[in-house]
Amino acid sequence: MSPNIYIIGAQSSGKTTLVQALETHFTNQHETLSASAAPRFIKEVARKVLDKHGYTAEDIVTSPQRTLQLQKLIIEAQARAEYEPANSDTPATNATCPPSFISDRSAIDPVVYARQYVGLQESQGLLELPEWRQMHKRMQASLIILCEPRSDWLKSDGVRLMPRDNEEWMLTHKLFCDVLNEVGLSFVVLSEGMSDIKVRVGFVLEHIE
Repeated sequence: MSPNIYIIGAQSSGKTTLVQALETHFTNQHETLSASAAPRFIKEVARKVLDKHGYTAEDIVTSPQRTLQLQKLIIEAQARAEYEPANSDTPATNATCPPSFISDRSAIDPVVYARQYVGLQESQGLLELPEWRQMHKRMQASLIILCEPRSDWLKSDGVRLMPRDNEEWMLTHKLFCDVLNEVGLSFVVLSEGMSDIKVRVGFVLEHIE
């Protein structure tokens, strides 16, 4: 079985577009893949939590308490989205078999935003949550693609948290690198210079074992 794939990174780093393109790629391969072998796509978990619980992007920069609670809720929601019992009746025997799931965020994201907008101690507390530990173990056997921010992609959609300036945006990217290294997770950086979507999809596919 190919690894799960996490497409992660700071805001406006092309994650959603890349995941949508990967979904199109695997959909186009449908005729050569059994239904059970097709990857699941986990998308917009944080946005759903924001909508369900009435959070706004403004809460993240103005209320540390609500920010920390939000990150806990996102961890719980991400863990639920990732969990799906393996289908033992259809073993993967082909090295080109697609991954079990492709997600546009991970257990790392809430830790990064808690560290940036709440504090180091509070962010480390998230690492002790059972849901986080479960996902960390899964990520150790997964392909993690970290997308670099690209300045001309930065735009507000009215929902997502927007950095106040380029320095804050670059700090978010640095924190992703720092946290991934601190918790012992290997990752591959998708350079912001790779702007063509076909090239970005090819980059991910090349790293699927």
